[in-house]
Amino acid sequence: MTYIDEAVLDDQDHLAACDSRSTLRALATAGAQLREGARLAREAGVERLARSDRPRSVLVASLGGSAVVADVLDMLAEPGSPVPVAVRRNIPLPGWVGSLDLVVAVSLSGRARGPLAVAAEAARRGASLLTVGAADSPLAAVCARARGVHVDVGPDRLSSRTSLWSLLTPVLVAANELGLVDVDEAALEQTALRLDAEAEADRPSSEAFINPAKSLALQLSETVPVVLGDGPLSGVAAARAAMMLARTARIPATHGELPDAASQVVATFDGPFTAGGGRGVDRLRAGADIFADPFLDGPAQPRLGLLMIRDAPADITSPDHADLAALSDAVLKTAYDAGVKVATITAESGHPLTRLAGQIARVDYAATYLAIGSGLDPAVSEHIHALRDHTRA
Repeated sequence: MTYIDEAVLDDQDHLAACDSRSTLRALATAGAQLREGARLAREAGVERLARSDRPRSVLVASLGGSAVVADVLDMLAEPGSPVPVAVRRNIPLPGWVGSLDLVVAVSLSGRARGPLAVAAEAARRGASLLTVGAADSPLAAVCARARGVHVDVGPDRLSSRTSLWSLLTPVLVAANELGLVDVDEAALEQTALRLDAEAEADRPSSEAFINPAKSLALQLSETVPVVLGDGPLSGVAAARAAMMLARTARIPATHGELPDAASQVVATFDGPFTAGGGRGVDRLRAGADIFADPFLDGPAQPRLGLLMIRDAPADITSPDHADLAALSDAVLKTAYDAGVKVATITAESGHPLTRLAGQIARVDYAATYLAIGSGLDPAVSEHIHALRDHTRA
């Protein structure tokens, strides 16, 4: 558990010194990435995918920082897509994939083994192919040989974690052309505006007491967090949040989605990371040393945190919305009663993609501030480098 001094997050020199690859600046380009991604998709000719018969199925391969691309398409397509959408991170390709299907492979560098292998096998079987990644990459070459559609991600994209909208937008534009999702020009622009607004609210020069991402980082810094989404849309945001907290902030985080994850999350409230395992909370709080200095004395033990990500109530049309809302409220009340530190993010109203974008962006910034506040570079991990060295040996 890390205690962060609020002043550190408002120290512009410290922010710049820790952020060697300008992660905060890259996150702030999300709206511009979306607009550029839509333009590049059209220039690449994604509409060609819709000129022939609609594919029998769509399979999406993305992993690591771009894994959420497949999750977003699956979530948006599920309510009304006329064809199934499947997710695959690596080979083997399912036996049913053939010439009647569309395979989408996403990799920022165009060199990730999983999507590259999936694309190559799909091309061998004669499936239609859409790839998104760097130009002049192995992935682009595979797509060209298969006469598929490759969409470039644009210049200066250094990390898939900060280039989400360059990767996701072409896939959504293509899916809209195929009638798999309802993400038209208006929805894309609405989403870009939401991302612009979040970038303004979470900018480094905004002080912590009014900056929602810095405030969230301060809350999460004192916990071992569990991230819980209150439905399918927020469940995607929760998975992305857990990945960003682990990969960017170096905080182990688990995630789940209601209603299925309610029991397994609430069960942790009885464990060793709550005050008295959820029992005797008031007694333990009363006996705590109010003069303890977390910076000098160190924390006695980590404290469980719950980050609840909630959809905009006015925009949820699911028939079981009332039950999910009641379950979310019950989980939150149980958490408070057990001494769990709770933080919430509630989406603003809008198109499903717009609501999701706001949830994702808030945690992306918070995870980055959490890393910087802890004295870590959000883009560089010595142990990731060590892992790569070991796997090359």
